[in-house]
Amino acid sequence: MLKGRLGLETARVPHADRHGLIALSRGALTVESGCLVFTTAGGPDLDAGVYSIPFQGVSLILLGPGSTVSHDVLRLMARHGTGLAAVGDDGVRAYTAPPLGSDDSQIARRHARAWADADGARLSLARRLYAWRLGEVLPHQEIEVLRGIEGARMKATYQRLAQLYGVAWNGRRYDRANPGAADLPNQAINHAATAIEAAAAIAVAATAAVPQLGFIHEDSANAFVLDIADLFRDSVTVPVAFEGVRAAQKDADTPVERLVRRIAGRTLREQQVIPTMIDRIKALFELS
Repeated sequence: MLKGRLGLETARVPHADRHGLIALSRGALTVESGCLVFTTAGGPDLDAGVYSIPFQGVSLILLGPGSTVSHDVLRLMARHGTGLAAVGDDGVRAYTAPPLGSDDSQIARRHARAWADADGARLSLARRLYAWRLGEVLPHQEIEVLRGIEGARMKATYQRLAQLYGVAWNGRRYDRANPGAADLPNQAINHAATAIEAAAAIAVAATAAVPQLGFIHEDSANAFVLDIADLFRDSVTVPVAFEGVRAAQKDADTPVERLVRRIAGRTLREQQVIPTMIDRIKALFELS
């Protein structure tokens, strides 16, 4: 008989003692003799071969393009509380992320309580997010004022980074009805933002936070994901976009979306962006 309440046994290794994420792509994830095994033809980060995956020691496995997964894998991972997310190369897309990956509901409960306290904790956390973005704690209490300050600084950031990367910049313009009509820098920013939002979605799933409950963004079903993604707009999103524009100017045969996606994936990997996002989420809810 299975142990635990309602016949469900808890994971043997607490997530606090695990090592976060592991990324796999271009192979088959199966179970052999009760162990998780990944057989790959090889890729940019893993040579061809057969690898035993220490799934009990990680919180979330990111399964990239060219991969398959067996039913036994899902059963075994669910049994041990390890999450599985299907993602794009280097996490620049998030296709699915089951609500697994945490021993308890600490972050979700703190998240929900803070969000429900509109005039207290919700405003306090929104101000903390702005402080992280702007590099200082502002005395203003009204969200609209903070949004205005952030918007003005973002205009200056666009201009500064455009000069740094040698990109002609005529302002941020985006027509949702016709996104392809934007100039090259604006298209690149849109593609970079999509990639960084995917990374934020992975971080939110890994911490079991509530994606719908944002503190700055409100209407989106991924409002909190957008809150986290925006923390990296200055340092990751816009630099990735403008580097993509610079690459597109040298390689007119490759679509800018593909160039930006490649650069975003490399940046996520080299700068450890997703682990940093996870740390930010924990810090936001004061969970070390």
